Amino acid sequence: MEGKIADLTFVCIQFLIIIIDNTFMEKKDLQPASVFHYFEEICRVPRPSKKEEKIRKYLVDFAQAHGLAHKVDEAGNVLICKPATAGMEHLKKVVLQSHMDMVCEKNNQTVHNFETDPIETYIDGEWLRAKGTTLGADNGIGMATELAVLAADDIQHGPLECLFTVDEETGLTGAFALKEGFMSGDILINLDSEDEGEIFIGCAGGIDSVAEFTYKEVEIPAGYFFFKVEVKGLKGGHSGGDIHLGRGNANKILNRFLSRMAARHDLYLCEINGGNLRNAIPREAYAICAVPEDAKHDVRTELNIFTSEMEDELSVVEPDLKLVLESETPRKTAIDQDTTTRLLKALYAAPHGVYAMSQDIPGLVETSTNLASVKMKPNHVIRIETSQRSSILSARNDMANTVRAVFQLAGANVTFGEGYPGWKPNPHSAILEVAVESYKRLFGVDAKVKAIHAGLECGLFLDKYPTLDMISFGPTLTGVHSPDERMLIPTVEKFWKHLLDILAHVPAKK
Repeated sequence: MEGKIADLTFVCIQFLIIIIDNTFMEKKDLQPASVFHYFEEICRVPRPSKKEEKIRKYLVDFAQAHGLAHKVDEAGNVLICKPATAGMEHLKKVVLQSHMDMVCEKNNQTVHNFETDPIETYIDGEWLRAKGTTLGADNGIGMATELAVLAADDIQHGPLECLFTVDEETGLTGAFALKEGFMSGDILINLDSEDEGEIFIGCAGGIDSVAEFTYKEVEIPAGYFFFKVEVKGLKGGHSGGDIHLGRGNANKILNRFLSRMAARHDLYLCEINGGNLRNAIPREAYAICAVPEDAKHDVRTELNIFTSEMEDELSVVEPDLKLVLESETPRKTAIDQDTTTRLLKALYAAPHGVYAMSQDIPGLVETSTNLASVKMKPNHVIRIETSQRSSILSARNDMANTVRAVFQLAGANVTFGEGYPGWKPNPHSAILEVAVESYKRLFGVDAKVKAIHAGLECGLFLDKYPTLDMISFGPTLTGVHSPDERMLIPTVEKFWKHLLDILAHVPAKK
């Protein structure tokens, strides 16, 4: 018997070795090899928004190792220059652009420090994913592509500049800080789009709206039952690119249940926490509450009823939705009930989702808002972060004012971020014509020319460099800004071939 167990153990170990080896080999065999090589290197370098110093050093070291001219501006943006291939010096200068930072989201059960730990990637069929975290292909794949172009000695191109910007995800800080004269290109190709076969020529502008409630701590009377209610299992996603899909918002769902309980019982709210980043649809949220002991069973009953309602409402878009109820250790204090009432009503009234569709481009969201996060902060402050997007500046501002009005009526203090402009489409773009013709020639089908509701840095570039001719494209990514982020491997090679062909056919200088 022991011999059989030993044999079985040996077989299992060998099988595991084979699996590991195959996985390893599969990753090494990914094409284009140079792009995936640099993507894996980038995944090893921590690069949260506003903490790009490690990836910036990596880029500078890369430039020095390859003998390429480079410079770094005061904001931390990096520009690396590469001379034209012999005989192609007459072409217009192209700027390839991506951003250094990534959205740092992980599943609750995942142990990961984004400031120190590498992103662990794996192959899932035709997709590349990360273990329990965001993959960072937004915009690591753009960076990797630029590095592959810079390192290559066998591709045709005119004079090149590769721009790597900081803090795109949380404030577009790098693009805002970019000064005139830092780059000198005629054409800019942004590598931060997420649908292969689509060429983008416009994007939404955006602004952040932040509401803050100041509360008092009050003692909770004796004879109260404490519980924690948690919303999880939602898909989340990008607050621009995914907002039209009608996915659940964990903050809104949690607030619906809390409001229901507050209407039925003397509710004390001890703690509330939901969502993380302003540009991510919130996937998870929880609250710790107290109700009179005799209401204990009603909480469970009402949650079961509420869960059934939510499952019915969101069965198509959120099949993995879960609402979890657990008893909680008693707390001594809670948020005062006046603030609790105003907070719950404001969260109920605050809009979330698509507000208007474009009248010019079918299927394009024009204006939206994202109720992104609810956090308890020091000094008895509850902070609610939201973001508004629109391709029309006045509509963006109107949506932000709508959100402000809701929270001001509830007694909160509301502030706006700086905001950023949209990118008005130019259907007569010369580089667009090249890109469209190239795609048709390479793949035998027409590329789709589109605008995107998500924010890109291109609008800010036009402010500083108004003569730039711009397009944006990239391989297929899904689930960005969430741990479900994944990249469709075959599209990376198509994206790479398309980019190289565009570079070889850039218009000449006039």
